[in-house]
Amino acid sequence: MKQRTNTGEILDDSGGEDQGPSKSARKRAATAAQKLGERLAGLGEADLAKLPLPERLRDALRVARSIRSRGGVARQRQYIGKLMRDVDPEPILELLEAGSRTQALEAERFHRVEAWRDRLIAEGDPALAALGESRPLTADQHASLAEVLQRARRIDTPEPQRGAAARELFRTLRALLAASDS
Repeated sequence: MKQRTNTGEILDDSGGEDQGPSKSARKRAATAAQKLGERLAGLGEADLAKLPLPERLRDALRVARSIRSRGGVARQRQYIGKLMRDVDPEPILELLEAGSRTQALEAERFHRVEAWRDRLIAEGDPALAALGESRPLTADQHASLAEVLQRARRIDTPEPQRGAAARELFRTLRALLAASDS
């Protein structure tokens, strides 16, 4: 136990015993556990099923999604944080980070396909030739892309049909680029 003398000197008579983490460290750990619990509460049921969680915690997370009052949500967050203190956060964090990386890769692929679609619609045949240079295209793939591209670029076609052709072009490009990425 630490005591302060009249001169302001601090005496420690604990005999060098380790008293565990400080109150601040315990509070930081509890806050981190609660924040991880909040992050888990935002996941869907399919994502939660992939995580190694105790059943009481799974039930608490399900209940948290159904609560609508602000006070009730705050109490449930506290309860989830309490349950999270008994769970090893490392495997959960690793799985969440892996999921984040996968989502980032999917978003990057989506944007790449979007950029090619927009470029093809804007430039036409020169962009199709550039796509053929960057990715090997079979004659059938090239003909299919050229046909869909022609429909998406046709000015005299009503907008809904051009939009449908642009979506078809996107799907075709996505399949083509996914096959060439593998």
